[in-house]
Amino acid sequence: MNSSPNIQVGILKKEQIQFRLAGKFNISRLLENCYNQCIAKIDNDKITLTNNNKTLTFEKEVTFIPCNVSADHFELKDVTIGIDFHWEQKENQKFQGALKLLIVENEIQVINILPIENYLISVISSEMNANSSLNLLKAHAIISRSWLKAQIQKQDDINISEQNYNPIHKTKSEYIRWYDREDHSYFNVCADDHCQRYQGITKAHKQNVIKAVHETRGSVLMHNNNICDARFSKSCGGVLELFENCWEPVKHPYLSKVIDNDKPPKGYELDLTNEGNASAFINGNPDAFCNTEDENILKQVLNNYDLSKNGLYRWSVEYSQIELSKLIKKKSDIDFGEIIDLIPIERGESSRLIKLKIVGTNKTLTIGKELEIRRWLSESHLYSSAITIKKSDIKNNIPSKFIIRGAGWGHGVGLCQIGAAVMGEKGYDYKEILMHYYKNACIEKIY
Repeated sequence: MNSSPNIQVGILKKEQIQFRLAGKFNISRLLENCYNQCIAKIDNDKITLTNNNKTLTFEKEVTFIPCNVSADHFELKDVTIGIDFHWEQKENQKFQGALKLLIVENEIQVINILPIENYLISVISSEMNANSSLNLLKAHAIISRSWLKAQIQKQDDINISEQNYNPIHKTKSEYIRWYDREDHSYFNVCADDHCQRYQGITKAHKQNVIKAVHETRGSVLMHNNNICDARFSKSCGGVLELFENCWEPVKHPYLSKVIDNDKPPKGYELDLTNEGNASAFINGNPDAFCNTEDENILKQVLNNYDLSKNGLYRWSVEYSQIELSKLIKKKSDIDFGEIIDLIPIERGESSRLIKLKIVGTNKTLTIGKELEIRRWLSESHLYSSAITIKKSDIKNNIPSKFIIRGAGWGHGVGLCQIGAAVMGEKGYDYKEILMHYYKNACIEKIY
């Protein structure tokens, strides 16, 4: 068996970085130690480091290597978490492993280098409560490891092919975009929700999390001898979405439509690509594993700032005409004028909108995919693109109000974290949880 490989995680990028080295760190290529408070900034295309009243200069990059990997750590000041989401905030974060500073686009990119298994302990602690059921934690350890290894392989394939990775399709009548690998050329994954929530050792690493990672060490989901790109979201809203409806047009048989329950909910037609069926489903309250208001279960998956927003399974927002037209102009940089209509054009298997036509007095444009829709219709992100739109107070063909009702939180592909938490509480083991969400996959140990 191979040992746990290292991973490079992009933490933040700014013109000036403040950090503290708790313990002794070797500076790459220099025969001296560095510790305590440090400030790094760019001067004449070089990194200038101030530490203990000394100033050192480095060409393009520098790496700080801990002398004692298990005891030493570094602390970064003002790390932004939840970027562009409703819980966006800054906090100081602590990390184990090596600290790499790299000049990228006239800013300093901060990268944390550490073994995958150590990274996973942090991810599981950051993504959910360490007091979650052991079966939920084991399931998440396997999918997080699988997703990570799949992303590294995907980036390697992109680099080898030397092809441009183009996530944008644009015509006069359509603007279609997805978000995935375009920002990660200098590291394997980022630390925020765009990838997997990673907050170093800032969150307490409780024994249950360590146990879950250690007992699944090296285990991943496989399909046809390939590691599964094991996506996950907070709440699917009742039905899982297809991979290709959210990202590039590639079919993954293990990321398919799945009803998030042990039986179909009564009273609903589940062809949710049909507009009438989708409307009834989104505006209804179908039974599902993730349809829970049990705070003890929700706390397994949601942090305090996540819990501050109620109604994740079903929710609604309202906009006045002025609010919506200003918002869409701000997020799209297009002046649509007054918004006449928001028309669903194409829905996925979970009822999520893949394409939405925006009709304005100045401009009409169809946009997609699901995340771009969510970005244009919210100051941060709509919880989900599984939405219905109701217009009211229409005068001279111009609505004065738009009511958006929605289902779920996130893209809805792969494991539903709230649904999996409920399954864990119901007594399902981690293998049953994984096989529920990832049809046609199997679990294999790769190191």
